[in-house]
Amino acid sequence: MPHSPSAPVILGNEPGSFPHSVLAERHPAIIRQVRDAFPYGPAQHRALDALLASCTKGVVEPLPAEAHDRDRWEAWGLAQYAGRSWYDTPWLWSESYFYRQLLDAVGYFGPGPWQGVDPFRPFKLAELDSPQTDEELAALDGLSADDQDRALLHGSLWGNRADLGFRLSTAGTGTADPAPGLVADDSESLWSLLPPSGAGTLCLIADNAGRELIPDLLLLAHLLERGRIGRAVLHIKPYPYYVSDATTADVLDALRRLTGARGTAVEYGRILWSAMTDGRLSLRAHPFSAAPLPYADMPGDLRAELATAALTVVKGDLNYRRLVGDRLWTPTTPFADVTAHFPGPVAALRTLKSDVITGLDPDTEAALVAAEGQRWRTGGTHALIQVRT
Repeated sequence: MPHSPSAPVILGNEPGSFPHSVLAERHPAIIRQVRDAFPYGPAQHRALDALLASCTKGVVEPLPAEAHDRDRWEAWGLAQYAGRSWYDTPWLWSESYFYRQLLDAVGYFGPGPWQGVDPFRPFKLAELDSPQTDEELAALDGLSADDQDRALLHGSLWGNRADLGFRLSTAGTGTADPAPGLVADDSESLWSLLPPSGAGTLCLIADNAGRELIPDLLLLAHLLERGRIGRAVLHIKPYPYYVSDATTADVLDALRRLTGARGTAVEYGRILWSAMTDGRLSLRAHPFSAAPLPYADMPGDLRAELATAALTVVKGDLNYRRLVGDRLWTPTTPFADVTAHFPGPVAALRTLKSDVITGLDPDTEAALVAAEGQRWRTGGTHALIQVRT
Protein backbone atom coordinates (compact mmCIF):
# COMPACT_ATOMS: atom_id res chain seq x y z
CA MET A 1 0.00 0.00 0.00
CA PRO A 2 1.44 3.43 -0.93
CA HIS A 3 2.15 5.71 1.95
CA SER A 4 -0.66 8.22 2.47
CA PRO A 5 0.30 11.67 3.74
CA SER A 6 -1.16 12.70 7.06
CA ALA A 7 -3.37 15.67 7.83
CA PRO A 8 -5.05 16.86 11.04
CA VAL A 9 -8.27 15.15 12.07
CA ILE A 10 -11.23 17.55 11.92
CA LEU A 11 -12.65 18.61 15.29
CA GLY A 12 -15.62 20.84 16.02
CA ASN A 13 -13.95 23.14 18.55
CA GLU A 14 -13.13 26.10 16.31
CA PRO A 15 -15.87 28.77 16.60
CA GLY A 16 -17.04 29.89 13.19
CA SER A 17 -15.97 26.66 11.48
CA PHE A 18 -18.42 24.47 9.60
CA PRO A 19 -18.08 21.51 12.03
CA HIS A 20 -18.68 23.84 14.99
CA SER A 21 -21.87 25.14 13.37
CA VAL A 22 -23.13 21.59 12.87
CA LEU A 23 -22.64 20.74 16.54
CA ALA A 24 -23.89 24.08 17.89
CA GLU A 25 -26.72 24.79 15.45
CA ARG A 26 -27.68 21.85 13.24
CA HIS A 27 -27.91 19.24 15.97
CA PRO A 28 -30.18 21.37 18.21
CA ALA A 29 -32.36 22.09 15.15
CA ILE A 30 -32.63 18.39 14.43
CA ILE A 31 -33.62 17.65 18.04
CA ARG A 32 -36.41 20.23 17.75
CA GLN A 33 -37.59 18.77 14.43
CA VAL A 34 -37.64 15.24 15.82
CA ARG A 35 -39.42 16.37 19.01
CA ASP A 36 -42.29 17.71 16.89
CA ALA A 37 -42.39 14.88 14.35
CA PHE A 38 -44.31 12.45 16.59
CA PRO A 39 -46.44 12.74 19.74
CA TYR A 40 -43.65 11.51 21.95
CA GLY A 41 -44.38 11.21 25.66
CA PRO A 42 -42.86 13.01 28.66
CA ALA A 43 -40.05 10.47 29.11
CA GLN A 44 -38.88 10.95 25.53
CA HIS A 45 -39.15 14.74 25.83
CA ARG A 46 -36.97 14.63 28.94
CA ALA A 47 -34.43 12.43 27.16
CA LEU A 48 -34.34 14.79 24.17
CA ASP A 49 -33.90 17.78 26.48
CA ALA A 50 -31.04 16.00 28.22
CA LEU A 51 -29.38 15.22 24.89
CA LEU A 52 -29.73 18.85 23.82
CA ALA A 53 -28.03 20.02 27.02
CA SER A 54 -25.32 17.39 26.71
CA CYS A 55 -24.38 18.00 23.10
CA THR A 56 -24.32 21.79 23.34
CA LYS A 57 -22.87 22.41 26.80
CA GLY A 58 -21.96 19.04 28.31
CA VAL A 59 -19.72 16.09 27.63
CA VAL A 60 -19.99 12.77 25.85
CA GLU A 61 -21.85 10.38 28.15
CA PRO A 62 -21.05 6.65 28.27
CA LEU A 63 -23.68 4.08 27.35
CA PRO A 64 -25.43 2.21 30.16
CA ALA A 65 -24.19 -1.26 30.95
CA GLU A 66 -27.31 -2.85 29.47
CA ALA A 67 -27.06 -1.07 26.10
CA HIS A 68 -27.18 -3.66 23.31
CA ASP A 69 -24.31 -2.05 21.42
CA ARG A 70 -22.11 -0.87 24.29
CA ASP A 71 -19.25 -3.23 23.45
CA ARG A 72 -19.31 -2.15 19.81
CA TRP A 73 -19.17 1.55 20.69
CA GLU A 74 -16.46 0.91 23.26
CA ALA A 75 -14.40 -0.64 20.47
CA TRP A 76 -15.28 2.31 18.21
CA GLY A 77 -13.80 4.85 20.65
CA LEU A 78 -16.35 5.52 23.38
CA ALA A 79 -13.93 4.43 26.09
CA GLN A 80 -11.53 7.09 24.80
CA TYR A 81 -13.98 9.95 24.28
CA ALA A 82 -16.46 9.59 27.16
CA GLY A 83 -16.17 12.60 29.44
CA ARG A 84 -14.83 14.90 26.72
CA SER A 85 -16.66 17.85 25.27
CA TRP A 86 -18.47 16.94 22.06
CA TYR A 87 -16.48 19.73 20.41
CA ASP A 88 -13.13 18.19 21.36
CA THR A 89 -13.75 14.78 19.84
CA PRO A 90 -13.25 14.00 16.14
CA TRP A 91 -16.14 15.54 14.26
CA LEU A 92 -17.04 12.33 12.43
CA TRP A 93 -17.20 10.49 15.75
CA SER A 94 -19.25 13.11 17.59
CA GLU A 95 -21.77 13.38 14.74
CA SER A 96 -22.25 9.61 14.62
CA TYR A 97 -22.62 9.29 18.38
CA PHE A 98 -25.15 12.14 18.40
CA TYR A 99 -27.45 10.18 16.11
CA ARG A 100 -26.99 7.01 18.11
CA GLN A 101 -28.02 8.89 21.27
CA LEU A 102 -30.93 10.58 19.50
CA LEU A 103 -32.37 7.20 18.56
CA ASP A 104 -31.99 6.05 22.15
CA ALA A 105 -33.78 9.16 23.43
CA VAL A 106 -36.90 8.46 21.35
CA GLY A 107 -37.01 4.77 22.27
CA TYR A 108 -35.90 3.38 18.93
CA PHE A 109 -33.80 0.62 20.45
CA GLY A 110 -36.63 -0.38 22.85
CA PRO A 111 -38.06 -2.42 24.29
CA GLY A 112 -41.34 -0.57 24.11
CA PRO A 113 -43.98 0.68 21.65
CA TRP A 114 -41.57 3.08 19.92
CA GLN A 115 -39.01 0.40 19.19
CA GLY A 116 -37.98 0.52 15.53
CA VAL A 117 -39.93 3.70 14.72
CA ASP A 118 -37.75 5.89 12.51
CA PRO A 119 -37.86 9.44 13.97
CA PHE A 120 -36.91 10.86 10.57
CA ARG A 121 -39.59 9.02 8.58
CA PRO A 122 -42.03 11.96 8.25
CA PHE A 123 -39.29 14.09 6.65
CA LYS A 124 -38.27 11.28 4.31
CA LEU A 125 -41.80 10.55 3.15
CA ALA A 126 -42.65 14.21 2.63
CA GLU A 127 -39.71 14.52 0.28
CA LEU A 128 -40.31 11.22 -1.49
CA ASP A 129 -43.96 12.09 -2.16
CA SER A 130 -43.29 15.68 -3.21
CA PRO A 131 -44.25 17.15 -6.62
CA GLN A 132 -40.53 17.62 -7.31
CA THR A 133 -40.12 13.84 -7.28
CA ASP A 134 -42.94 13.56 -9.82
CA GLU A 135 -41.18 16.06 -12.05
CA GLU A 136 -37.87 14.22 -11.80
CA LEU A 137 -39.47 10.87 -12.64
CA ALA A 138 -41.38 12.37 -15.57
CA ALA A 139 -38.09 13.68 -16.99
CA LEU A 140 -36.99 10.08 -17.56
CA ASP A 141 -39.46 9.80 -20.44
CA GLY A 142 -37.53 12.37 -22.46
CA LEU A 143 -34.15 10.64 -22.31
CA SER A 144 -32.73 9.13 -25.45
CA ALA A 145 -30.72 5.92 -25.27
CA ASP A 146 -27.55 7.90 -25.90
CA ASP A 147 -28.28 10.25 -23.00
CA GLN A 148 -29.13 7.65 -20.38
CA ASP A 149 -25.63 6.77 -19.12
CA ARG A 150 -24.63 10.35 -18.40
CA ALA A 151 -28.05 11.53 -17.23
CA LEU A 152 -28.52 8.71 -14.73
CA LEU A 153 -24.97 8.98 -13.42
CA HIS A 154 -25.38 12.71 -12.91
CA GLY A 155 -28.82 12.19 -11.43
CA SER A 156 -27.25 9.95 -8.80
CA LEU A 157 -24.43 12.46 -8.26
CA TRP A 158 -26.58 15.57 -7.86
CA GLY A 159 -29.35 13.78 -6.02
CA ASN A 160 -27.18 14.23 -2.94
CA ARG A 161 -28.31 17.86 -2.81
CA ALA A 162 -31.58 16.53 -1.42
CA ASP A 163 -29.84 15.61 1.87
CA LEU A 164 -32.38 16.46 4.57
CA GLY A 165 -29.83 17.23 7.28
CA PHE A 166 -28.19 19.73 4.96
CA ARG A 167 -31.56 21.31 4.16
CA LEU A 168 -32.47 21.79 7.81
CA SER A 169 -29.45 24.02 8.36
CA THR A 170 -29.70 25.94 5.06
CA ALA A 171 -33.41 26.72 4.98
CA GLY A 172 -34.01 30.34 4.09
CA THR A 173 -30.51 30.97 2.79
CA GLY A 174 -31.53 31.21 -0.85
CA THR A 175 -31.50 28.97 -3.89
CA ALA A 176 -28.32 27.25 -4.95
CA ASP A 177 -26.79 27.73 -8.37
CA PRO A 178 -29.00 25.63 -10.69
CA ALA A 179 -26.09 24.60 -12.93
CA PRO A 180 -22.94 24.12 -10.85
CA GLY A 181 -19.88 22.45 -12.31
CA LEU A 182 -17.82 19.47 -11.32
CA VAL A 183 -14.55 20.14 -9.54
CA ALA A 184 -13.29 16.72 -10.67
CA ASP A 185 -14.70 14.40 -13.31
CA ASP A 186 -13.35 10.86 -13.69
CA SER A 187 -16.54 9.57 -15.29
CA GLU A 188 -14.68 8.04 -18.25
CA SER A 189 -12.65 5.92 -15.84
CA LEU A 190 -15.86 4.91 -14.09
CA TRP A 191 -17.48 3.72 -17.31
CA SER A 192 -14.30 1.85 -18.30
CA LEU A 193 -14.79 -0.32 -15.21
CA LEU A 194 -18.35 -1.14 -16.34
CA PRO A 195 -17.94 -2.39 -19.92
CA PRO A 196 -21.00 -2.81 -22.20
CA SER A 197 -20.94 -6.58 -21.65
CA GLY A 198 -20.04 -6.75 -17.98
CA ALA A 199 -20.83 -9.60 -15.62
CA GLY A 200 -19.24 -8.26 -12.45
CA THR A 201 -20.73 -7.03 -9.21
CA LEU A 202 -21.28 -3.36 -8.47
CA CYS A 203 -21.43 -2.36 -4.81
CA LEU A 204 -23.13 0.98 -4.18
CA ILE A 205 -22.69 2.39 -0.68
CA ALA A 206 -25.81 4.52 -0.41
CA ASP A 207 -26.12 7.78 1.44
CA ASN A 208 -29.53 9.42 1.67
CA ALA A 209 -33.09 8.21 1.24
CA GLY A 210 -35.90 9.97 -0.62
CA ARG A 211 -35.07 11.95 -3.71
CA GLU A 212 -31.43 10.86 -3.60
CA LEU A 213 -32.11 7.15 -3.29
CA ILE A 214 -34.49 7.20 -6.26
CA PRO A 215 -31.75 8.15 -8.78
CA ASP A 216 -29.36 5.67 -7.15
CA LEU A 217 -31.91 2.92 -7.79
CA LEU A 218 -32.53 4.17 -11.32
CA LEU A 219 -28.81 3.97 -12.05
CA LEU A 220 -28.64 0.38 -10.76
CA ALA A 221 -31.71 -0.59 -12.79
CA HIS A 222 -30.17 0.93 -15.91
CA LEU A 223 -26.86 -0.89 -15.44
CA LEU A 224 -28.59 -4.21 -14.81
CA GLU A 225 -30.91 -3.81 -17.78
CA ARG A 226 -28.06 -2.86 -20.13
CA GLY A 227 -25.88 -5.73 -18.97
CA ARG A 228 -23.14 -3.43 -17.69
CA ILE A 229 -23.18 -5.41 -14.44
CA GLY A 230 -24.38 -8.88 -13.55
CA ARG A 231 -25.26 -8.13 -9.95
CA ALA A 232 -25.66 -5.12 -7.64
CA VAL A 233 -25.30 -4.91 -3.87
CA LEU A 234 -26.81 -1.83 -2.24
CA HIS A 235 -25.17 -1.05 1.10
CA ILE A 236 -27.55 0.79 3.42
CA LYS A 237 -27.64 1.72 7.10
CA PRO A 238 -28.70 -0.81 9.75
CA TYR A 239 -30.75 1.88 11.51
CA PRO A 240 -31.75 5.52 10.93
CA TYR A 241 -28.69 7.73 10.79
CA TYR A 242 -27.79 11.33 9.89
CA VAL A 243 -31.46 12.33 9.43
CA SER A 244 -31.90 11.02 5.92
CA ASP A 245 -29.53 8.08 5.45
CA ALA A 246 -31.16 5.13 3.69
CA THR A 247 -32.37 2.02 5.52
CA THR A 248 -34.18 -1.07 4.23
CA ALA A 249 -37.54 0.61 4.87
CA ASP A 250 -36.42 3.60 2.79
CA VAL A 251 -35.44 1.33 -0.11
CA LEU A 252 -38.89 -0.26 0.00
CA ASP A 253 -40.56 3.17 0.09
CA ALA A 254 -38.53 4.28 -2.92
CA LEU A 255 -39.38 1.08 -4.77
CA ARG A 256 -43.05 1.65 -3.99
CA ARG A 257 -42.75 5.15 -5.42
CA LEU A 258 -41.24 3.84 -8.64
CA THR A 259 -43.67 0.95 -9.14
CA GLY A 260 -46.56 3.35 -8.55
CA ALA A 261 -45.30 5.88 -11.09
CA ARG A 262 -45.92 6.10 -14.83
CA GLY A 263 -43.93 5.84 -18.01
CA THR A 264 -40.25 4.97 -17.90
CA ALA A 265 -40.12 5.22 -14.10
CA VAL A 266 -42.51 2.31 -13.56
CA GLU A 267 -40.49 0.18 -15.98
CA TYR A 268 -37.38 0.83 -13.91
CA GLY A 269 -39.38 -0.05 -10.81
CA ARG A 270 -40.33 -3.40 -12.32
CA ILE A 271 -36.72 -4.11 -13.25
CA LEU A 272 -35.64 -3.45 -9.65
CA TRP A 273 -38.47 -5.53 -8.20
CA SER A 274 -37.52 -8.46 -10.43
CA ALA A 275 -33.83 -8.04 -9.65
CA MET A 276 -34.48 -8.16 -5.91
CA THR A 277 -36.63 -11.25 -6.17
CA ASP A 278 -34.09 -13.19 -8.27
CA GLY A 279 -31.01 -12.02 -6.34
CA ARG A 280 -29.40 -9.78 -8.95
CA LEU A 281 -29.99 -6.87 -6.54
CA SER A 282 -29.43 -7.43 -2.83
CA LEU A 283 -29.36 -5.21 0.23
CA ARG A 284 -26.57 -5.18 2.81
CA ALA A 285 -26.81 -3.46 6.19
CA HIS A 286 -23.43 -4.12 7.78
CA PRO A 287 -23.00 -2.63 11.29
CA PHE A 288 -19.90 -0.78 10.07
CA SER A 289 -22.12 1.28 7.75
CA ALA A 290 -23.12 3.29 10.83
CA ALA A 291 -19.68 3.33 12.46
CA PRO A 292 -17.94 6.61 13.39
CA LEU A 293 -14.77 5.44 11.64
CA PRO A 294 -13.08 5.78 8.24
CA TYR A 295 -13.26 2.96 5.73
CA ALA A 296 -9.56 2.36 6.29
CA ASP A 297 -10.69 0.71 9.55
CA MET A 298 -13.36 -1.54 8.02
CA PRO A 299 -13.56 -5.09 9.42
CA GLY A 300 -12.22 -8.06 7.53
CA ASP A 301 -15.53 -9.51 6.36
CA LEU A 302 -16.57 -6.23 4.73
CA ARG A 303 -13.12 -5.76 3.23
CA ALA A 304 -13.26 -9.23 1.69
CA GLU A 305 -16.72 -8.57 0.28
CA LEU A 306 -15.80 -5.26 -1.36
CA ALA A 307 -12.58 -6.77 -2.74
CA THR A 308 -14.66 -8.98 -5.04
CA ALA A 309 -16.57 -6.10 -6.66
CA ALA A 310 -15.77 -4.84 -10.15
CA LEU A 311 -16.42 -1.39 -8.69
CA THR A 312 -17.63 0.10 -5.42
CA VAL A 313 -19.46 3.41 -5.77
CA VAL A 314 -19.34 5.49 -2.59
CA LYS A 315 -22.16 8.00 -2.49
CA GLY A 316 -22.45 11.31 -0.69
CA ASP A 317 -20.54 13.64 1.55
CA LEU A 318 -20.43 11.54 4.72
CA ASN A 319 -19.22 8.46 2.88
CA TYR A 320 -16.56 10.55 1.14
CA ARG A 321 -15.32 11.72 4.53
CA ARG A 322 -15.13 8.09 5.62
CA LEU A 323 -13.45 7.04 2.38
CA VAL A 324 -10.57 9.53 2.39
CA GLY A 325 -10.47 10.17 6.15
CA ASP A 326 -12.16 13.09 7.88
CA ARG A 327 -9.06 15.27 7.82
CA LEU A 328 -8.01 18.71 6.65
CA TRP A 329 -6.22 17.48 3.56
CA THR A 330 -4.47 19.84 1.22
CA PRO A 331 -7.00 19.86 -1.67
CA THR A 332 -4.37 18.74 -4.16
CA THR A 333 -3.55 15.58 -2.17
CA PRO A 334 -3.94 12.74 -4.70
CA PHE A 335 -7.22 10.86 -4.36
CA ALA A 336 -5.40 7.62 -5.20
CA ASP A 337 -3.10 8.07 -2.19
CA VAL A 338 -5.84 8.57 0.38
CA THR A 339 -7.91 5.67 -0.99
CA ALA A 340 -5.01 3.22 -1.34
CA HIS A 341 -6.42 1.32 1.67
CA PHE A 342 -9.63 0.43 -0.19
CA PRO A 343 -9.73 -3.24 -1.22
CA GLY A 344 -10.76 -2.73 -4.86
CA PRO A 345 -11.64 -0.16 -7.52
CA VAL A 346 -13.64 2.67 -5.98
CA ALA A 347 -15.56 5.68 -7.27
CA ALA A 348 -16.80 8.63 -5.22
CA LEU A 349 -19.97 10.48 -6.28
CA ARG A 350 -20.27 13.45 -3.99
CA THR A 351 -21.87 16.87 -3.69
CA LEU A 352 -19.57 19.02 -1.56
CA LYS A 353 -21.07 19.81 1.86
CA SER A 354 -18.07 19.71 4.21
CA ASP A 355 -14.46 20.87 4.31
CA VAL A 356 -12.86 17.57 3.29
CA ILE A 357 -11.53 17.50 -0.27
CA THR A 358 -8.77 15.70 -2.16
CA GLY A 359 -7.75 15.15 -5.74
CA LEU A 360 -8.08 18.68 -7.13
CA ASP A 361 -5.64 20.09 -9.65
CA PRO A 362 -4.02 23.36 -8.52
CA ASP A 363 -5.75 25.53 -11.15
CA THR A 364 -9.20 24.27 -10.15
CA GLU A 365 -8.55 24.95 -6.48
CA ALA A 366 -7.21 28.44 -7.23
CA ALA A 367 -10.24 29.30 -9.37
CA LEU A 368 -12.68 28.11 -6.69
CA VAL A 369 -10.94 30.07 -3.93
CA ALA A 370 -10.77 33.20 -6.07
CA ALA A 371 -14.47 33.02 -6.86
CA GLU A 372 -15.88 31.92 -3.49
CA GLY A 373 -13.23 31.91 -0.78
CA GLN A 374 -13.77 28.61 1.07
CA ARG A 375 -17.56 28.55 0.66
CA TRP A 376 -17.25 26.18 -2.29
CA ARG A 377 -16.34 23.38 0.11
CA THR A 378 -19.60 23.36 2.09
CA GLY A 379 -22.35 25.03 0.05
CA GLY A 380 -23.57 22.00 -1.90
CA THR A 381 -23.15 23.83 -5.22
CA HIS A 382 -20.16 21.81 -6.48
CA ALA A 383 -19.66 18.11 -6.97
CA LEU A 384 -17.08 15.53 -7.97
CA ILE A 385 -16.70 12.15 -9.61
CA GLN A 386 -13.38 10.62 -8.53
CA VAL A 387 -12.16 7.12 -9.37
CA ARG A 388 -9.29 5.00 -8.19
CA THR A 389 -8.87 1.93 -10.39
